[in-house]
Amino acid sequence: MLKLKAWFVLFLAFCLIVPATTYAGSIKDGSSGTPGQWYYGETPGSVLDSKYPILFVHGLNSSSDTWYNNNDMYATAFQNGYETSFIDLNSDKSMWANGQLLAQKVQEIYQHFGEKVVVVAHSKGGIDTQSALVHYGADPYIERLITLSTPHYGSELADLAYSGWAGWLAGILGSKNEATYSLQTGYMDYFRSQTDNHPNVYQTPIYTVGGTKWGSFGSALYWGGLYLSGYGSNDGAVTVSSSRLPYATEIAVGDWNHTTVKEGSSTFAVFKNYLNEQVYAMSSFKAQSVESEAKRVGNFIRGGEYSGKAVEHIDVEAGAQSVTFDWISDQKDAQVTLISPDKKVRTDFEVHADETEFFNGAYHHTVTVDHPQAGKWMIEASSANTEHYLLHSSFDSTLNDLIGVALENGNVEVTSKNKDFKLKTDMTIDFYKNGKLKQKKVVGVKADGESYNLPNLGEGVYNMTLDVSGQYKKEKFNRTIVQTVYVDDQGKLYFQ
Repeated sequence: MLKLKAWFVLFLAFCLIVPATTYAGSIKDGSSGTPGQWYYGETPGSVLDSKYPILFVHGLNSSSDTWYNNNDMYATAFQNGYETSFIDLNSDKSMWANGQLLAQKVQEIYQHFGEKVVVVAHSKGGIDTQSALVHYGADPYIERLITLSTPHYGSELADLAYSGWAGWLAGILGSKNEATYSLQTGYMDYFRSQTDNHPNVYQTPIYTVGGTKWGSFGSALYWGGLYLSGYGSNDGAVTVSSSRLPYATEIAVGDWNHTTVKEGSSTFAVFKNYLNEQVYAMSSFKAQSVESEAKRVGNFIRGGEYSGKAVEHIDVEAGAQSVTFDWISDQKDAQVTLISPDKKVRTDFEVHADETEFFNGAYHHTVTVDHPQAGKWMIEASSANTEHYLLHSSFDSTLNDLIGVALENGNVEVTSKNKDFKLKTDMTIDFYKNGKLKQKKVVGVKADGESYNLPNLGEGVYNMTLDVSGQYKKEKFNRTIVQTVYVDDQGKLYFQ
C-alpha cells in the first residue's frame, strides 16, 4: 500500500512538472481561442529546403484564426510553398505570461517540422515572441522574428484606456486587462530596459514592418489614427516610431493600417524573402532610427457615465483650422447633438464601430467642423440606457505645438513656448494596486499649478491625466495630456 501511494505521488508530481501537450492538429480539426493550442496548415505539394516553416502569432484581443478567417495570409503562404502553423496565446495577458507559454509550445512546433520556424507576429504578438526569445529560452526553436506593426515601445491608446477620463468606457468594454496594462508606454519603457540590454537580445534576428494609413473619415481605425497623429505617423493603433527597434532591420514602412498590415495580399510579398535561408546575404542588419517625432498637444478628453442626458463643453480657440468631435460610446443608438457658440445645431454625426483593439466594441459618433467659430461649444447626448462614454475633441491648430509636458526626477511640469500663455492645469493619477484602482488628485507645487511632484504610491504604472485650460490672445482653450510613468521597486522612473 505504501509503495502504491508513493508511486501515485511521484506520478502526480510528474504530471504537474511536465505540461500536457495541447497540440490540436490541423486548422480544420478545431476552433481557435484556447491558450496554448496550436495548429498546422496543409502541406504544399512541393516544399523547398530553403524555405523555413512559418509560425503565425496573433496580437492583442485576438486569436489564431485572425490569419485565415477574412484574411488571405494563410492561403498566400500556402500558394507560395510554405509550411505554416498557428498558435493561440492568452489574448488578455502580459508579454511575460505569453512569452513563457510560447517558449513551451514552440518546442512542440519545432519537433513537428523537424527544424526551426520563422515567426511572423502581428501587433503585441511581436512583444510576446521577443519575451519568449530573450527571457524564456525560445531561441533554439526560432530562426528569426518578423513583426508587423508591433508596438515595441507601447501605444498611447493603451495609456488612454487606463486614463481617468477613458476608464469608464474601457472598463465596461473589457479593455482594461493585463495585456492593455502592459502596453502602456511607461511600462513598455521598463520592459525595454529589461530586454534590450539582456545578453540574449542579439541571438535571434528581428525584422520589422510598420504602417502609416488609418483609413478614410469614419473608417474603423480613423479615430485611433486621429488620436495618435499628435505622436507621429501611425496605422490607426501603433506609431511608426514604436514599430521600430534600434537593433532590428526595418523591412518596410508602407501604406497599411493596423488590420491590412497582417493581410497576405498586402504584405506577404514584402517580407517573403525574409522567410528563406538566404536572407543573411540580403541584409546588413543596420540599426534603424527609433527617434520619436515631435509630439503635438491637440486632444481634449472628457468621459464618464450617465443616464438620460449628458452635456460637455469645449473651448475652441481662434485660428483653429478644424476640430473633430468624436463621442465614443458603448451605445450605438445614442443621440448626439453639437451646438456652436452662436447656437447653431448639428446632428450629422457619422456612426461607426471601433476596431483599434483598445476600445473594441465601442461606437464612434463623429463630426468635423472646418474653421470653427471661436468660443464655447457644447455637446449634448441622450440615451434610453445607462451610457459610458469618452468625448475626444481633436484640434488642428498651431496652438498644438506650443504646449508640452516635461518629466524629470519625479517632477511633472506642463510647459509652454509662448510667454503670452496663461495656463491652469489639473492633474489626476490613476494607479492600480493589487488590481484595485487608486485615483489621486495631485496638488501643484507652483502658484499657477503647472508643476507637480509624483506621490509615492509604490511600484507600478502611474497614469497621469493633465487637464489644461488657459487663455491665449484673449481666447480660451482646452487640452488634455495623458502620460504614463512606470516606477520600479527601487523607485526608478521609466517613461518616454
